[in-house]
Amino acid sequence: MGTVAPNLMEVSATASVHKENGVVANPPKELDAGALFVLKSQGSWLHCGYHLTTSIVGPVLLSLPFALTLLGWVGGLICLALAGLVTFYSYSLLSLVLEHQEKLGNRQLRFRDMARDILGPGWGKYVVGPLQFGICYGAVIACTLLGGQSLKFIYLLSNRGGKMELYQFITMFGGVTLILAQMPSFHSLRHINLVSLILCLAFSACVTAGSIYIGHSNKAPVRDYTVKGSAKDRNFGIFNAISIIATTYASGIIPEIQATLAPPVKGKMFKGLCVCYSVIVTTFFSVAISGYWAFGNQAMGTVLSNFMGDEKPLLPTWFLLMTNVFTLLQVSAVTVVYLQPTNEVFEKKFADPKMPQFSTRNVVPRLILRSLSVVVATTFAAMLPFFGDIMALLGAFGCIPLDFILPMIFYDVTFKPSKQSLIFWVNTLIAGVSFLLVGVGAVASVRQIVLDAKTYRLFANM
Repeated sequence: MGTVAPNLMEVSATASVHKENGVVANPPKELDAGALFVLKSQGSWLHCGYHLTTSIVGPVLLSLPFALTLLGWVGGLICLALAGLVTFYSYSLLSLVLEHQEKLGNRQLRFRDMARDILGPGWGKYVVGPLQFGICYGAVIACTLLGGQSLKFIYLLSNRGGKMELYQFITMFGGVTLILAQMPSFHSLRHINLVSLILCLAFSACVTAGSIYIGHSNKAPVRDYTVKGSAKDRNFGIFNAISIIATTYASGIIPEIQATLAPPVKGKMFKGLCVCYSVIVTTFFSVAISGYWAFGNQAMGTVLSNFMGDEKPLLPTWFLLMTNVFTLLQVSAVTVVYLQPTNEVFEKKFADPKMPQFSTRNVVPRLILRSLSVVVATTFAAMLPFFGDIMALLGAFGCIPLDFILPMIFYDVTFKPSKQSLIFWVNTLIAGVSFLLVGVGAVASVRQIVLDAKTYRLFANM
């Protein structure tokens, strides 16, 4: 017999037979290798806060000023605040469902486990599992592309007129990810994610300060806050902006993050969410408001592009370098976090839970499969430098269902609130509106892909 990891014994102890409101808890289940090795349940609520922050607060928030150009001041700030409230509420409901299941001795460690146990086996295997995998692996590709773009930006600031192309920088970033991907478990990323939390505060502060400086300088552009375009373009722009904001708040791995908590988990996830959303409020609103205030409807897809100006940078080179280094380092942490669901699937299928985690039997397939996963993601990022458009489509089909619809359904099916209760109608309203946004957001994303397909080519040097 191989050694049994401590967290398996902890889960078993927590799930020991006890009575809750007259119901006898289920007997403990033996964990598979994915749960045992990758989703190691040893973290505190503070570690959970670090993981949550890295999964949500990333360089994608630099697109929020652009989202406001499509909505205007009032619509933009209302959507930004509403999305924050709804996602906090949604993630809290998910946590309550997971805590309830743990009390019954059936601790669910993955999103697809929740779908399987609450809605039925088909939901976990054919709907939630593929959706989550697509979103998370798509996020890895998008982050690799963003990391390559940040590297190229730093290169051009240091060497104007340099001839290196984007795919070369994407390959360099992929090499760094290749090393970080070998971190054995989600829990082992806790220190990296603490640094990530500090870095996202740092680059957000730099962007905010830069926007305010430019807005008050004689280099400030003429600001116009009207929404540009024809009536048709403005209508599609509204839904594009909502998709951008929804994707910015999206996580898609809340159950996997809660799985890293040492049992019992009661109340810990809520504390972690409070840590995360204190960072979200600080960063999202400061960047969105300052960027839109400084550049108006000229704000670009990422506000850092505005800092470069038409002819020369609007900020000192050292400041732009510092901001991009912070962004580059933080996006590497986000990339590794979203690799965890892929790593967990590989471990479940190819590792042996009866053997030690660091035995040759488990280390060799882990090294090969994780490396292959990063190589494939890097190749896609280099081939498709317009992957952001594809990610918007994935976000419409994946992020909104996982983060805005399923938590409401899980809660209602688990706790069965009265149809006369406020929580039932709030959940129904959020799920219904979100379902409509899936369809409209998908149409808007496909339209944008068609428009951009006329411009972009494979391995384009953007």
